[in-house]
Amino acid sequence: MPEAVPELNFAVEDVRPLQRSATPHLMFRLRVAQTAKKSAPAPIQSVMLQCQIRIEPALRRYSAAEQSGLYDLFGEPQRWGQTLGSMLWTNCAITIPAFTGGTTVDLPVACTYDFNLAATKYFHALRDGEIPLELLFSGTIFYLSGAMLRVAPIAWDRQAGFRLPVRVWHAMMDECYSNFAWLCLRKDVFERLYRYKSRRALATWEQALDSLLANSEERSD
Repeated sequence: MPEAVPELNFAVEDVRPLQRSATPHLMFRLRVAQTAKKSAPAPIQSVMLQCQIRIEPALRRYSAAEQSGLYDLFGEPQRWGQTLGSMLWTNCAITIPAFTGGTTVDLPVACTYDFNLAATKYFHALRDGEIPLELLFSGTIFYLSGAMLRVAPIAWDRQAGFRLPVRVWHAMMDECYSNFAWLCLRKDVFERLYRYKSRRALATWEQALDSLLANSEERSD
């Protein structure tokens, strides 16, 4: 009779910002457990785990202010029935050390304040509540069968849902960037802005942008 291959289940227990980090990271507390069977669980030597994290925007409600902030992503709220689809946030990977039966590990997820990315725009627009996430798992299990080391894939349908508190994301970004946000510009646009700032003897980039916005608002009035 063929030997049963270990099957793993996953659940996210908690999340927290990584403290004193040079770049923003969230640490997802991940519970990994073998599926209960009649036989004793196989000793797991290690797991090479890959995780794709997706955002499920349709699984929450949005205030008027949040709807306005999400216009760039989803358009008018009247069209959200067609545009509010699942979004890829990120991919990450860890190696889980030896365990038998079950274990709990930290899954580090690097975050960014790059507003060219849809996920950053989405997170920034939210003011309260939770962010519905879906974590999809894949990878390789290394386990002992008697004295032999064997290898098996993680089942293709392994996944876990989690609702990330919006306040956790904002707290992480506030700690890393305080009252700042990053804006990435094409080099030719940056050179034009630099010349504008220099010609007017403006001390900071904020003053240059404030001047441009004030001129634009005056013309529109």
